Amino acid sequence: MSEKDWSLLNGLALAYVGDAAYEVYVRDHLLQKGWTKPNDLHRRATHYVSAKAQAALMHVMLEQPEFLSEEEVTMYKRGRNAKSHTTAKNADVTTYRISTGFEALFGYLHLTKQVARFEELVRWCIQQVEGLEDEPKK
Repeated sequence: MSEKDWSLLNGLALAYVGDAAYEVYVRDHLLQKGWTKPNDLHRRATHYVSAKAQAALMHVMLEQPEFLSEEEVTMYKRGRNAKSHTTAKNADVTTYRISTGFEALFGYLHLTKQVARFEELVRWCIQQVEGLEDEPKK
């Protein structure tokens, strides 16, 4: 069987697998930190995997010059620009589309077996989210 050219896959399919792959890493991280109660796990996971969180992370990635490769930006845009017939229940359309792009990027990295880069971005995202959680509340 020949290797599939995952760069040809549509953005929503990339986002479908990216959502799952990213969430597994987040769940593993939370369990490794000692969280074990289902309600706590779910509540904490949403800080990392919600459309709002993913869109915020994507904005920071895109603001940093050369943080993402040209290919990674292309995969993000493929997901962001995909025409979805559904919307998030807790996010506006723009936020939802940006988060779909975020998930498409992770789906592409996962499917193309770019494990080191995938894990590098996941670690970066986790650090960003946890850094925000450590800031004092105003």
